[in-house]
Amino acid sequence: MIGQHDLSFLPFALPDIGEEEIAEVTAALRSGWITTGPRAKRFEEAFAAFLGGGVEALAVNSATAGLHLALEAMGVGPGDEVIVPTYTFTATAEVVRYLGADPVFVDCEPGGFNLDPAAVERAVTPRTKAVAPVHFAGQACDMESIVRLARARGLKVVEDAAHALPTLCDGRLVGTLETDATVFSFYATKTITTGEGGMVVTRDGEIARRCRVMRLHGIDRDAFGRYASRQPTWYYEVVALGFKYNMTDVAAALGLAQLAKARKFHARRLEIARRYDEGLRDLPLLLPVRPADMAHHAWHLYVIRLTDESPVGRDAFIEQMAQRGIGTSVHFIPLHRHPYWRETYQLRPEYFPHAEAAYAGAVSLPIYTKMTDADVTRVIEAARAVLSP
Repeated sequence: MIGQHDLSFLPFALPDIGEEEIAEVTAALRSGWITTGPRAKRFEEAFAAFLGGGVEALAVNSATAGLHLALEAMGVGPGDEVIVPTYTFTATAEVVRYLGADPVFVDCEPGGFNLDPAAVERAVTPRTKAVAPVHFAGQACDMESIVRLARARGLKVVEDAAHALPTLCDGRLVGTLETDATVFSFYATKTITTGEGGMVVTRDGEIARRCRVMRLHGIDRDAFGRYASRQPTWYYEVVALGFKYNMTDVAAALGLAQLAKARKFHARRLEIARRYDEGLRDLPLLLPVRPADMAHHAWHLYVIRLTDESPVGRDAFIEQMAQRGIGTSVHFIPLHRHPYWRETYQLRPEYFPHAEAAYAGAVSLPIYTKMTDADVTRVIEAARAVLSP
């Protein structure tokens, strides 16, 4: 049916890879260092400098790995609870189970997608060890309220910032707030990419030290240091039961080139979001939740919500957009709807009315830096064709 409109299909997301990335990766391959080495170290240093605020950055092979490492370094273990939003990808909760602890799911704030600080406060028990807020789509959570609550109750805070580069919260970049650790994602669809990869960011030297040891088998010495040294450095000790979570130099090379473009990428995403706002604002839908200053949002996702006045439901909208050659998606199916989480923790939809309301109409429109102005116009025109009376 796409053919009848004589249009090529516009995918939901595409990475923006240029000659700079190709040159960096080629140089890494030619250097002989293809696993963790000098480029991974450079990427960590460049990322920490990009954020500022005196943070340390530790490159890992996924944000999931980063969340696991951060919670493990905070001492989360069997018998503990970690408060997580139901409106997130499963990784936020599954890392809690990796450690033998229990995720405690909380609802969204009314009218939005981020977790509700009031729901977090109600969920705290004597077993609660940490809170894991997720900055959905690139919109910062109410971190002032969350951090205040956490400090009053003696809880750790690890931010799931998979969507949040570069997101501003109260004038500061996410990653430099007064939390214990922040974890970013560099998956293929994110605002910058290493293909697969992530970064743990912290000011806490003990958390950084523990993550550094645990990301590579619990070995007490860095692999790059051992193999690059001109002195005999073959001896090492396994001091903990660690993991295999290191980032390769090939991935880091890609990340270095992408990080150099992060501001330019953000400016383009912001421009697309503004064009969508202008083209869609009179339709029967809700525009994305955003801060007063749109530039403080990372715009990893542009999520509209169809209303009761819409002539079609969410699923029909997605189908009809596809018929017009436009790829869309849904972020996310709340965790309480998935069989594993629902059955393990006896979760019911009525426990999460705000997440249910958000999910019922949520559609993610394409927003990525390779989109041309003509592509953006195509999306707007297709949405108008589906939703206009």
